[in-house]
Amino acid sequence: MSRVRTQVTVSPQAHEDIRRLGPAAKASLGDFARRLRADRTNRALRLTPLRAAGNNGRLSLATLQGDRMALLLETEENRFTVLALREGVHAHEELARLTVGINEVSGGVELIDRSEADATVVALPERVEPGPSPAGDSESAVPAPGGGETPQDEATPPRVLRPPIFGRHDDATLTGLGVVPALLPVLRRITEERQLEALLERNLPELTKDVLLGLYTGMDPDEVRRQITSQWKTADVDPHDWVEAARRPVSQVSTDDSAVLDALGEGFETWRLFLHPEQRRLTTIDFKGSAKVTGGPGTGKTVVALHRVRHLVQQLPPGYDRPVLLTTYNTNLAADLKHRLHQLGGDDLVRRVDIKSVDLLAREVIEQQPGEDVGIPLGDEAAMNLWHNVCTEAGVFDFDADFLDSEFKHVILAQGIGTLAAYRRVSRPGRGPFQRPQRNALWGLVEAYRAHLDAAPRQTTYALIADRAARIEEHRMARVEEQRRYKAEHGGLDLIHREAGSGMWLKHRYRHVVVDEAQDLSASHWRMLRAMVPKGRNDIFLVGDAHQRIYAHLVVLGRLGIETRGRASRRLTLNYRTTRQILGSARGLVAHERFDDLDEGTDSLDGYRSVLSGLAPQFWRAPDWRTEMRAVATLVRERHDRYGTPYSAMAISVPNGAAATQMAYTLSQEPFLIPATELGREGPRNSEGVRVGTMHRFKGLEFQRVFLTSVSEGQIPDQRSEAYRMASPDRYRQEQQRARSLVFVAATRARDELVVTWNGRASRFLPDDADRTAFSATELLSGDGPPSGSAAA
Repeated sequence: MSRVRTQVTVSPQAHEDIRRLGPAAKASLGDFARRLRADRTNRALRLTPLRAAGNNGRLSLATLQGDRMALLLETEENRFTVLALREGVHAHEELARLTVGINEVSGGVELIDRSEADATVVALPERVEPGPSPAGDSESAVPAPGGGETPQDEATPPRVLRPPIFGRHDDATLTGLGVVPALLPVLRRITEERQLEALLERNLPELTKDVLLGLYTGMDPDEVRRQITSQWKTADVDPHDWVEAARRPVSQVSTDDSAVLDALGEGFETWRLFLHPEQRRLTTIDFKGSAKVTGGPGTGKTVVALHRVRHLVQQLPPGYDRPVLLTTYNTNLAADLKHRLHQLGGDDLVRRVDIKSVDLLAREVIEQQPGEDVGIPLGDEAAMNLWHNVCTEAGVFDFDADFLDSEFKHVILAQGIGTLAAYRRVSRPGRGPFQRPQRNALWGLVEAYRAHLDAAPRQTTYALIADRAARIEEHRMARVEEQRRYKAEHGGLDLIHREAGSGMWLKHRYRHVVVDEAQDLSASHWRMLRAMVPKGRNDIFLVGDAHQRIYAHLVVLGRLGIETRGRASRRLTLNYRTTRQILGSARGLVAHERFDDLDEGTDSLDGYRSVLSGLAPQFWRAPDWRTEMRAVATLVRERHDRYGTPYSAMAISVPNGAAATQMAYTLSQEPFLIPATELGREGPRNSEGVRVGTMHRFKGLEFQRVFLTSVSEGQIPDQRSEAYRMASPDRYRQEQQRARSLVFVAATRARDELVVTWNGRASRFLPDDADRTAFSATELLSGDGPPSGSAAA
C-alpha cells in the first residue's frame, strides 16, 4: 500500500519570517519541507513535540540547517502548517514562548510573541508633557515612588502622561473587531505614535494589524467592523477546532505544491500568494452581471484581476480556445500582466486567456474585416498640429487644439455622433455650456479634420481606430442577437446556412472580459468591449481608480451597458506598497477634489491606509533647472553608494521628453557617472540604470526610491491651464484635477522613499510652507548644507 503524501503549508506569519531572515532561511525550510513530504517518519528530521493545541492539534519544533528552527502545527496525520521560523542560539526559547490561537473572527491560526511585543513598547517609554493646570492640581500631579505626590516648584507646571492611544476602546470591542487577545496588555501601554509604529513593524497577525491601523487612522469601531472585520469574518468559528482552522485560506500562504514553496519570498510579492480576505472574496464571487473593483494605489487591484482570471478559467470546460480576455490601456502593462499571470498559473492558465492592450485589440478587430485598412495612427503631438492647421485654414480661433481634440474624443466619438443634428442635441456633462453657434462652428472643424485624415494615405488616430472597432463589434453583436432570435423562433436548431458566407461561426468573441486600469479606457473602448461579450453572469470584471486617471476619459459605465452599481461595486482600502509617510503626503494632493466612481457616483479614499512604515518624504528647492538636476544626481549617487540601492530601483520623473534627455545627460557626466535609461511607451529602453521619464510613463510601475522633479509653479499644473480659469471654469477644474492625479500616481510609485524637488517657486499642490522648510540644493552642491537625510531601506 502506498504511503499518503504529507502535506506542508506555510502560514502568512511564517512567510514574513522567511522574507525577514533571507534566502538562507528559505532554502533551509524548503529542504526540510521536501524531506518531510517524502517521509515524515524520518528520524533525521529531528521533530520535537512541544505541546498540544486543543483537542486535535499538536505543536512541534523542527531543527533546520544551521541554527534555525521552525514551529509546526500538526492537525492531521499527514498535514503540517509552518507557523514561525527563528534563528540563533535563542531560537528554541523564542518559538516555545509563542502564544498560538484561533482567531474567533477570521477562524485563522495566529500567533504572537507577547514578550517581544511588550519589550518593543517598553523600549520606547511614554513621554510626559507639561500640563496646563497650575501646581497643586491633584488630578495632574505625578505620583512619587512612595505613593505620595512629588513636590513641585510653584513656577513649574505639572506633567501629564499622554492617554493610551487605544484607551477609549475596551477589551471586548478590540477582540470583537479581531485583535488577538494576548496583545491587549501591550496595547494599554501605547501612548505615542512611535510606540505603535515600532509594534506594527513586528510580525503581528494580519487582522490585528489591519484593525489597529484602521482605528489609529481615525476610523470608529463601526467603520472598522464594516470595512475591515466584515471582510475577515468567518461564520461558526470553533476556537478549539485546529483541523478546520489550519485548512482555512487565511491560515495559508502556499499549498503543498513544491513549486509554490520554492517561490516564497521571491517576486510576485506576498500578497500575490496570500490574498487579503477582502481580495479573496472578490476573486471567486459569482456576480449576476458586470462587477467593478476600485481602490487606491497599491491595494492589489491588479492582483485581484489576475486571480479573478484564474478563477474564471478554472470554471471553463476543457478546450483549446481563449474565451477569457484580459486587457489594459497600453502594451507595456499588457506584457506585464501576461508575465504575472504566467507566474500565477503557468502555461495551462495563460493558453486559455487572450492578453493584449485595448488598442491592439481594436487594431485586430479592423484587420480581420475584409478590405479594411487600419492605417498608421498619428502621435499626440502630430494630432495637435493637425488641429492647429485645420483652425488656421478655416480662420477659426475660438477653440484651442486641446479642447477640439477632447471634444472629438470624449463627446463625438464617445457617443457615436455622426451628424451635426445629433451633435446639436448631445449632452456634454461636466464640459460647460456650449451654444448652438459654437456647436455649428466646431462641427465644421471636425469635418475638416476628418477630411485631412482621409486625404493622407493610411493616416488615422488611435481614437478613430477604437471608434471603428467599436462600430464593427456592435454590428457583429447585432447579428449575433438577430441569429439568436431566429434560432429561438425555429426550435433552437443551429442554422449553419445563415452564416455560410461569413467564413466563421457567428458568436461573441469572449465569455468573460477582465479589465485592468479601467479609468484610462475611453468610451469607444468600452463600447467595443461591451459588444465582445454577451450580457450575463460574470461578463465584465473591471478594476480601476479615478484618483489615478491620467487621461481625460470621463465615462459613465451604466450608459454604455455596463451595470456595476450596488453590490456589484466594491472597494479595496489596504495599501501594500507605499509607506504611511508617503501615502499621507500623496493623499494631500487629491484630498479636496471630487472624483467619480467610473459611473454616476463619487469615490473617495476614506479608510485608505498602509501596512508599511518608512521615511518621511523629502523636499529640495533649487534656483534653476541645472542646479536641480545636479542636486538630484547627487542624491541618487548617494543612495547607491552609501545605502546600496540599485540604480535600476530608482526613478526620476521629469516634465517632458526634452527634460528627460537633459536629466539623463546630467547623470552620465562627471562627477556622477550614473547609468540612466529613458522610459518609453514600452517601458525602459535598457535593463540597467536609473529610470527617467514623464509622470505618464510611471503608470503601472513601482520603484524603491522615486524623485519627482520640476514640481514647480507653472510646471505642475501647467501654466497654460490658467487660460481656462475665467473662460471655462469647468475645464479649468478638470485640468487641475488631472494634474493632481498625475502627481498622485507618480508619488505612489515609491515603495521606500519619495524625494520632491523644484526650481523657482514650489507648486501650489505642495504644502504651503514647502519653499520655507525645504532643503537647499545649492547648499547641498557646495558641501555646506545638510546631509540628504536618507536612510537605508
